[in-house]
Amino acid sequence: MVDVGGKGITHRVATATATVRMKPATLKLIREKKAKKGDVLEVARVAGISAAKETARLIPMCHSLAITKVEIDYEVKPPNAIVVTATVEAFDRTGVEMEALTAVAICGLTIYDMCKSVDKEIIIDNICLLEKKGGKSGHFRRKI
Repeated sequence: MVDVGGKGITHRVATATATVRMKPATLKLIREKKAKKGDVLEVARVAGISAAKETARLIPMCHSLAITKVEIDYEVKPPNAIVVTATVEAFDRTGVEMEALTAVAICGLTIYDMCKSVDKEIIIDNICLLEKKGGKSGHFRRKI
């Protein structure tokens, strides 16, 4: 791990996204909350929040951070996609990009897990950092 001990504590914010593509019938099942395993998006939200909090345990060179907020949002894109967005905040010495990226990845995997019995062709793609604020490197915003 890199030494961040000499860096100042600042407000850090990162937003990441992922797209989960599926059959239209699967999206309908999710929207109507009729999946056998329960409310897919709410379970995925809890999984994403948990994943953000556990990122340092999952990714070997990540620092443990004092996360102050994790927000997971969904945008349903008929006929066959859900865009997942995670925003993570902390007051710390290093950024929260990995936590936001981990959150959206785990949300996507949770959606897959909860729907795999009806759709094994689900694709999780376009995982990327949208924006980060705070720290020495300053503000980054992906040009879309």
